[in-house]
Formats: sequence, structure tokens, C-alpha cells
Amino acid sequence: MELLDKLKWRYAAKAMNGKKVPQEKIDNIIEAARLAPTSSGLQPFEIYVITNQEVKEKIRPVAWNQSVITDCSHLLVFAAWDTYTADRINYMFDLTNDIRGFKNEGWESYRQMLLGSYPQKDAEENFNHAAKQAYIAFSEAITAAAFENVDTTPLEGFDPAAVDEILGLREKGLRSAVLLPIGYRDDTNDWLVNLPKVRKSTEDLVTVID
Repeated sequence: MELLDKLKWRYAAKAMNGKKVPQEKIDNIIEAARLAPTSSGLQPFEIYVITNQEVKEKIRPVAWNQSVITDCSHLLVFAAWDTYTADRINYMFDLTNDIRGFKNEGWESYRQMLLGSYPQKDAEENFNHAAKQAYIAFSEAITAAAFENVDTTPLEGFDPAAVDEILGLREKGLRSAVLLPIGYRDDTNDWLVNLPKVRKSTEDLVTVID
């Protein structure tokens, strides 16, 4: 299966060579993230695509000084909603109704259930839920990049509050959840490039209950 071959090829690149990824490939990666499933279809996150070198230079020191931050072609920041609000929930339900061209009684009842639940919860609990949804899209982006023969480096090693300040996320009701540098591996300087991929065996990972 071609997709599995691509996933065997990919790894978390530890060094990138600065080469630009064609915009068509970036668009496909972003589209895969946009199409990702999320809880209740709310898509409670935004994706910041950073090519500005000065901005990347500001982020690198608060991301453990990892070179892929500045040597990547595009830096994706997955920023989750800081909480769920009635306005945010209603926007997505109204969008669904507009696109589908009709209202469904069951769907509207579900809207009311969410409105009676999420906005009343603690903001930190809501952010953690939203961040999990961002991670689903993050994973889709990694897979799509592999399919495009493009390297990625999934990064949680950064100071979220500092990234939020650099990008002005808090003022927009967002908080950074995870980073994804996208580019091409540096075959000369990446210590991981030629090492075998290590994963648990299927037997150790999977339990089948018939």
C-alpha cells in the first residue's frame, strides 16, 4: 500500500536544509488538516502558517532552540480555541445549515445540548478538549506531508505562553497547542536520518477482542 510505504519513509526530521516546499504541496497538507474529523464538527482551532523568517527566529529560542524552527520551509502552529462559547458553537451549526441548505430537528436539538454544556465548563477543560481536536488535524497534516514526500517534525517542546505572545494568540481567543515545521531533511546534519524506524510490534501494540 503506497500510504504505508510513505509512513515507513517518514520520521521526525532533526535537521532541515532550508529548501522551500512547493506551494501546491503545502496547500494539499493544509487541506488534509482542514478535512480532518473533529468532535461535533466544530473545528475548534486555527492553523497559522509561518514563512516569515523574523517570526521563526523569535520562536526558535522559546522552542528549545531547535534548528528546524528556522530551517524549515513553513512552520505550522496549531492554535486551539481557549474555550467554547455560544458564538463559536452557533457559527459552526449555522455554517452547516447554510452549506446543506436545510435545518434538521435532530441537529438543532444537538446544538442546544452543546450550548447547554460546553460554555458552562471550565475554560481550561474546554481548551484541553479543543487542543485534542487540533491534534487530529495535526496528525492528518503529518500523513499528508509524508504522502507528498515532504518532511515534518512534530514539536511539543516549546513554551506555549511565549509563542502565544509572539503571535498575539490570546487576544484572538486562541492558545498554541503544537508546532509542525515542514521542509526537507538535511541528509548531512540529521543524526536520525539513516537510523531504522523503531515501533512496537503489532502483537505488543494491538489487542483484538472478538
